[in-house]
Amino acid sequence: MSNAEVWTAVSGGVVGAASAVATFWGGWAARRTRGDRRRDDFTVVTDRMEKEIGRQADRLDELEAAAEVQEQRLEGAGVAITYLIDRVRGLTAWIRSAGLEPPAAPPIPERAREFIHHDV
Repeated sequence: MSNAEVWTAVSGGVVGAASAVATFWGGWAARRTRGDRRRDDFTVVTDRMEKEIGRQADRLDELEAAAEVQEQRLEGAGVAITYLIDRVRGLTAWIRSAGLEPPAAPPIPERAREFIHHDV
């Protein structure tokens, strides 16, 4: 073997070894660390949490709007009941002032007694 062939073989071996080291280092540098995976997991979890919190906030807004509507309906029903009670009392008083006796009222249902406090 001549000197040139030896240098060619040695330089080929050195290039092969350098390529192997560069490949190993590149693979090692490109691998994902446990911290990277944890950070990605945290990102996934926080994204899910933000989505769920947004969904819950929308649901809460819907429930608050429905409660507001129900509150307004209850208030209106209370005003209507008060008006009707006053109207019945007025009619009863008018009938009695005419010297007549109004017909007997049917019994008040149990569920209505807690809301109606009068002696009609």
